Amino acid sequence: MSDAAKWYVVHTYSGYENKVASSIEMAVENRKLHDLITAVNVPVEKVTEVKDGKTREVERKLFPGYVLVKMVLTDESWYLVRNTRGCTGFVGPNSNKPLPLSDEEVVKMGVEKREIELNYALGDSVRIIDGPLAGFIGVVDLLESEKNKVRVVVSMFGRETPVELELDQVEALGE
Repeated sequence: MSDAAKWYVVHTYSGYENKVASSIEMAVENRKLHDLITAVNVPVEKVTEVKDGKTREVERKLFPGYVLVKMVLTDESWYLVRNTRGCTGFVGPNSNKPLPLSDEEVVKMGVEKREIELNYALGDSVRIIDGPLAGFIGVVDLLESEKNKVRVVVSMFGRETPVELELDQVEALGE
């Protein structure tokens, strides 16, 4: 049943994101609804902060006032999330029938990582398979798998031109 689980955005009181997330997780645990609500996420990023001459790393919320919940939308799951203390409702045109995030939005927001199996390495010849330069052949110049980026040097108009692409926009040339 978790195949039908989608990510939904829940609006909370500002500063209550972690409290709402832990309350939802506890309610899921107590009511044994793991098959309906599979994940609760408060997206954060690590930021280096300099204060009074001291450098420290802190976690900052990416979307203050919002919690992301991966769930199968039923009356029971909707009611559990909607009636959690600190929650003001689902984000969408109608709070009674929330809209899930699309797969592209989930990946762009960094909620879920897409696993891409690379069949090429630095210095390999590759073909661009997506985007405005589809069909061009070039050489991998820089590979940043954690950022989902690859830089390919292609020959355009007699010049070597570096092009930055996503990892899944290129494929290794079949030898």
